[in-house]
Amino acid sequence: MQRDAYRKLLEWKKQPVRKPLIIQGARQVGKTWLMKEFGHNEFRQTAYFNFESTRELHDIFRRGYNPGKILSALNILAGFVINPAETLIIFDEIQACPEAITSLKYFQEEGADYYIFGAGSLLGVSIHQGVSFPVGKVDFMTLHPLNFHEFLLAMGEKELLHTLQANDTQLIDLFSSRYTELLKQYYFIGGMPEAVKSFSADLDYRRVRALQENILLAYENDFSKHAPVSQLPRIRLVWQSVIGQLAKENSKFVYSILRNGARAKEFELAIEWLKDAGLIQKVTRISKPGIPISAYADWSDFKIYLNDVGLLCAMGGITPEILLRGNQMFTEFKGVITEQFVLQQLISQKQHAFYWTPDSGESEIDFVIQKDGLAIPVEVKSAVNVRSRSLRVYYDKYKPEVCIRTSLAGYESQDWMRNIPLYGVLGWVQ
Repeated sequence: MQRDAYRKLLEWKKQPVRKPLIIQGARQVGKTWLMKEFGHNEFRQTAYFNFESTRELHDIFRRGYNPGKILSALNILAGFVINPAETLIIFDEIQACPEAITSLKYFQEEGADYYIFGAGSLLGVSIHQGVSFPVGKVDFMTLHPLNFHEFLLAMGEKELLHTLQANDTQLIDLFSSRYTELLKQYYFIGGMPEAVKSFSADLDYRRVRALQENILLAYENDFSKHAPVSQLPRIRLVWQSVIGQLAKENSKFVYSILRNGARAKEFELAIEWLKDAGLIQKVTRISKPGIPISAYADWSDFKIYLNDVGLLCAMGGITPEILLRGNQMFTEFKGVITEQFVLQQLISQKQHAFYWTPDSGESEIDFVIQKDGLAIPVEVKSAVNVRSRSLRVYYDKYKPEVCIRTSLAGYESQDWMRNIPLYGVLGWVQ
């Protein structure tokens, strides 16, 4: 399996002066595999330490932050001498030991020759729960589920991927049925590495669903282990409501769905906990498409999606049979699955997506992103035969330089709008 993030790690390694690198991301998106794979390929040896499974590590860091003394103890645990030029040091689940996080400051200041990764599934939660990060002394990278291009590569479709990357629109349209079939598969399987690896090996949808259900169960178990006790019931209510919220005609998050009389103040911390854990994505409404977009955000008005389209299908009970019935997969849940897919591709390219609707609520643009200095509307359609009424309303009102519609139709350019196939949207945003 190849990940786009691997190239970013190579760039980090080549820096003449580097900081420890913190890798964030939800549980089971492949952080540990990526770090170990990088260590195996790019270093003579890897010193791997897990703060959840090795309790002795905590005592080492609680005794002080001197890098020399810490390394002497780590040499014993590793069973070899850690050489700064030849060894990758991995601190996994580092959020379990706040002292280890603090020590990264001293490694950056006094041991800058060392190559150090720190990673954890709940690092985002730790940051917002008072754990002191050495600001300015570490670099950050977020790892997400596999995007569609990474999925194609994992499925052995190198030529189809290269065609997308080359933006050969005529050839892409020629093989549209093949791309559509792979897109359907991705909708069901999603980008969780274990699910993708399993499907690429045996094409067993039911095995994939079992793995997805295990991941969802692991997420819920994390609620009990790591969430504040006072917030646990609220976190569960928010988590269990995601499908219902998105399935509404207006998928704006509504607190009263959680329980009668529920208010924002009661659930703000629960929503932020899920967001910081990497399990959900918030898409906030903007009142108008100004630059910067965030200046026009109404933070009280938002939608919530999951972190992975395959997990969304699993949570919604989408079966393999539904997947195999022509294009029905693309019209279920009023296009929510397709929106989740597009959002996932945007996020994989570090795009912060908002959505737009006027005060009247009569029109809606699924996503608005800031790209190349422009606020670009992205209307998502789940079928081939499409109408763009909302996008036209938006265009007539704001006259943007670029308007994007993404659907199952082929590439098409009009005077005011460009259509991009759903399977080509990642190539457009890169």
